[in-house]
Amino acid sequence: QVQLVESGGGLVQPGDSLKLSCIISGRTYVSYTIGWFRQAPGKEREFVAAIRWIAGSTIYSESVEGRFTISRDNAKKTMYLQMNSLKPEDTAVYYCALDHDFGLRKRVDDYEDWGQGITVTVSS
Repeated sequence: QVQLVESGGGLVQPGDSLKLSCIISGRTYVSYTIGWFRQAPGKEREFVAAIRWIAGSTIYSESVEGRFTISRDNAKKTMYLQMNSLKPEDTAVYYCALDHDFGLRKRVDDYEDWGQGITVTVSS
C-alpha cells in the first residue's frame, strides 16, 4: 500500500506564493508518475501537474503553466508544488496522487493512490 500525505496549504492573498509538499511512503513501483490535482467547490477534480519520479520530466495544465512548478526529492520521497502569482481561481482542495505507470497522464482515473487533500484559499 502507498500512503500520500499533503502539507503546506493555507490562506494567502492574490499574488502570493505557497509551496505544497507530498510525502510518499509504503510500497511503490520503481517507475511511476506522481501528480497534483485540485477540486474547487462545486467543480470536478482537475489535473494540475505531474512528474515522472525517475526521469523528472513534467507536464502542466494550461491554467497553471508558468506559475506553478512541480519537483521531487528522491532521497526524501517528497514531491513539491511551488505556486506563484496565486489567483482566487486557484482556490481548491489540492490532492497528491500516484500513477503506477511512468506515462505523464492527466486523467483522474489513471491515478490509483490519493492523499487526503489540503485546502488552498486565495482571497483578499
